[in-house]
Amino acid sequence: MHHRQRVVVYLRVSTAQQGRSGLGIEAQRAAVRDYLASTAAEQIAEYVEVESGGKSDRPQLQAALSACRLHKCQLVIAKLDRLSRDAAFLLGLQNAGVRFVAADMPAANEMVVGIMAVVAQAERQMISARTRAALQAAKARGKVLGGFRGYVGTPAHAAQARAAHAAQADQRAADLAETITALRAAGITTFNGIAAALNAQKLTTARGKTWTAVQASRLLARLRHLEAA
Repeated sequence: MHHRQRVVVYLRVSTAQQGRSGLGIEAQRAAVRDYLASTAAEQIAEYVEVESGGKSDRPQLQAALSACRLHKCQLVIAKLDRLSRDAAFLLGLQNAGVRFVAADMPAANEMVVGIMAVVAQAERQMISARTRAALQAAKARGKVLGGFRGYVGTPAHAAQARAAHAAQADQRAADLAETITALRAAGITTFNGIAAALNAQKLTTARGKTWTAVQASRLLARLRHLEAA
């Protein structure tokens, strides 16, 4: 007697992504349903991870992997393409000892995912190295990091204040570089979307303010400048 293949489904969404077209839980469920219908597999459990920020702890993923090992079945995720720059997630899948498949990339085997993880790690390291080098170059040009927040009337003080504020903004942009990379990888690319996601994570501007679309646009411009420096 032929037994239907059994699978555990894992869905992953951030608090900022919920409700965005194509990224919500229901859209992922629909993609998984279509995939399971094409393979006649039986879903025995579903785990939903609601993530915030760049945190790498994923209890629902660990529970899903445990269920797969317990029942000796396959893990199905909805959208591997959205995770293609998440090295920690990809490496976790690769090292879990569980067979898995992505509804949007069913041909991606463990070798393909391993390559994706290596590329994602290398990209993060390059971004980090570029931002560090840019900050060192900014300091070498005479910018004063931190401290001075105003001027007392002279052009020299005004110039010093502007340099200090610019350096603070550069530092804040460098600190947020990985968070912005993660948001973009998750499909959040508009200024309004990025501002909302940063505010949802309680990440403030260099001056401790909440983000607006205008400030988000300036942040992205600073990141481009730092990476190009």
